[in-house]
Amino acid sequence: MRAAVVAIAGPALDAGEAALLARHPPAGVILFARNIRDPAQLAGLVAALRAVLGAEAVLLVDQEGGRVARLGPPHWRAHPPAGRIGALFARDEAAGERAAWLSGALIGLDCRTGGFDVVCAPVLDLRLPGAHDVIGDRAFGADPRSVGRLGRAFADGLLAAGLQPVIKHIPGHGRARADSHVELPRVDAADLAADLAPFAANADMPWAMTAHILYPVWDAARPATLSPRVISEVIRGRLGFAGVLVSDDLAMRALAGHPASLARRALAAGCDLALHCTGVLEETGSLLADCPEVAAAAASRMAAGRRRAERSRRDVDGPALAAERDRLLA
Repeated sequence: MRAAVVAIAGPALDAGEAALLARHPPAGVILFARNIRDPAQLAGLVAALRAVLGAEAVLLVDQEGGRVARLGPPHWRAHPPAGRIGALFARDEAAGERAAWLSGALIGLDCRTGGFDVVCAPVLDLRLPGAHDVIGDRAFGADPRSVGRLGRAFADGLLAAGLQPVIKHIPGHGRARADSHVELPRVDAADLAADLAPFAANADMPWAMTAHILYPVWDAARPATLSPRVISEVIRGRLGFAGVLVSDDLAMRALAGHPASLARRALAAGCDLALHCTGVLEETGSLLADCPEVAAAAASRMAAGRRRAERSRRDVDGPALAAERDRLLA
């Protein structure tokens, strides 16, 4: 398997995509709203991907709740944004923590039924005054302790449904005054202990996603995704994160360069997997052809994440959990 997670163009796997994925199998495929129409169509697409990729590859989806949701009504549940859960926690900590777990479990149940292995959530970034609203209510709030607790509850809910959570965007996007989809944000703060705290509190989670942000206090030349120093000293060292580290989408305009070159740089910096999400066949083909195989350490981390989700999974009653969450958030 190549050390990459890639996307496809539409709601069906076409012949060119199938041939490419068979020739250079990636470690995973991520699906977006453009790939998902209804349960029957999704089941057919997942079956086609599994037939090409094999059992070891993973299927990922961004499903945070709120405005970041690839599965939605009328075929799947609507889920509240993290900020709404954070507001409940501010009034009643026990109720907020329970609502976070319920949302994680319900999102996990939807995604498990859809055939996914990995959910790119929860967001552990802080919601801070003056920051760009690309995070906004995707964050649980501004208080590091609260975000850490709610992020863990949400992630535990995902695990209870048998899904592997991805904490993001490590080491913290909350202070950014620009959208990394559009340009490279720069965070000049010298003390980032508060931003790191929610990630430290969840450093045992099976997956994390890097931030395309420049932090001069750690590395004045390279954003976190491409920085050996940030990954080694901060993410792996100071935070103690030992799970699968996947880059954020390398096609975002925060980073400049050819997709294959960026993938090599992210992997050389210490990411386990390079994420590329355009679904453009030529770009995906170039990246996969030039991408190294998954390293032994990364394969071990992926296997550990899969085992943890299997051990954590339990039967969950979706309608009952949804009714409980509705009561808490009413």
